[in-house]
Amino acid sequence: MMLKSVTESFANVIHGLKVGHLTDCVIQRSKRMILDTLGVGFLGTSTEVFHKVSQYSKIYGSNMSSTVWGQPDFRLPPSYAAFVNGVAIHSMDFDDTWHPATHPSGAVLPALTALSEAPPQCAKFSGLDLLLAFNVGIEIQGRLMHFSKEASDIPKRFHPPSVVGTLGSAAAASKLLGLSLAKCQEALAIATSFAGAPMANAATEAKPLHIGNAARHGIEAAFLAMLGLQGNKHILDMTKGFGAFYANYSPKVLPSLDSYSWLLDEQDVAFKCFPAHLATHWVAEAAATVRQHLVLSDGVLLPADHIEKIVLRVPDVQYVNRPFPGSEHEARHSFQYVACTMLLDGDVAVPSFHKDHISRPQVTELLRKIKLEHPSDNMPNFDTMYCEICVTLKDGATLTERCSTFYGHWRNPLNKEDLQKKFRANATAVLPRNTLESLIKIVEKLEDIEDCSVLTTLLKGSEETSKLSRM
Repeated sequence: MMLKSVTESFANVIHGLKVGHLTDCVIQRSKRMILDTLGVGFLGTSTEVFHKVSQYSKIYGSNMSSTVWGQPDFRLPPSYAAFVNGVAIHSMDFDDTWHPATHPSGAVLPALTALSEAPPQCAKFSGLDLLLAFNVGIEIQGRLMHFSKEASDIPKRFHPPSVVGTLGSAAAASKLLGLSLAKCQEALAIATSFAGAPMANAATEAKPLHIGNAARHGIEAAFLAMLGLQGNKHILDMTKGFGAFYANYSPKVLPSLDSYSWLLDEQDVAFKCFPAHLATHWVAEAAATVRQHLVLSDGVLLPADHIEKIVLRVPDVQYVNRPFPGSEHEARHSFQYVACTMLLDGDVAVPSFHKDHISRPQVTELLRKIKLEHPSDNMPNFDTMYCEICVTLKDGATLTERCSTFYGHWRNPLNKEDLQKKFRANATAVLPRNTLESLIKIVEKLEDIEDCSVLTTLLKGSEETSKLSRM
């Protein structure tokens, strides 16, 4: 089939990719992404922003309803279940990160779990149906980001999940719902009109809305396309269409289905070991290495007043340059705060961003001594950036360490045991132990599951589902 436009080629890929196109590598990597995303979503149900959007979403009603993860007595219409679950996923900035830069899973998985509970005409979705739709949603995001060099770097204008994530969610929803090629094309056009959120809201409670809205709007775009709503059929071909979000936009027709290869086969994602902006993970690992030299022979840490100054050599990323963060969200987007926390505590974890940790006098004292430098070779790119930390003591001694690849980066991925350990730590306050372990096993064998309701039932997190999992 001769495809006339980029937009049509995207619709063809969404509509035409089959389970047989999935490779073992793509299946294994995407199952890791799903498990991690579920875990950070469960953890996010404890946050203030999750409770605010949950209260807001309760005003909406529908004959169809879907699970809000970890909330056995709380259901919402599919689009709003996707919204609040998406907000939970990004509420602590703990979700996965891809290259070019975006958070790929959080925009897609909530849409699919919501839709899998509200299928048309009593259809039943298998684990392979879910995996295929999930990977279609991830793939569409990656392909769109490869059309502009701007997308390769840490963003300055738009938050990528609000842009490519919205279209990825629409693609995944369209695939799961079985839309025709023409309807898939319309869903992409409609989703583009929902897309976009400014980076000015980074480090605020509004940033998690970007993921929630992407998940929600993807469902809405697919539903509207099903009802016959039409948009521009060349939306991805035009600089005033999807190209409005990226400079130097140069779209290309996608490969044919006969020779199709997945981007996830070529490029893995990064998983975070603590809940903060990805760029701070280089800082944490470099600071951890320096800290080893600050521990005295008796095991006591050298007092902070012995430190004269600290220099962090990092890329110039303005929204992660926060010398004195005043909230948990600002602290998660602060090179300086993460460096101080690692030097003082020897660890960065979920409690590190609680208000009482941020406001400690010793943190403030150390923050005053930090200066950022931006070497010309250290570009704002998650594939090439590094962090060098230089600590000068008052006796004149200088300690310098550098991190080029942190543990969890796609070049040094989390092993299976540590990924599951992260999931358990994140989900343990929400799920009964038996349910938690059952979820790990279900995701591990997702391609063999005949009915996704097994998964969505466990996502509720009630004692009843705990009994079910034991059975």
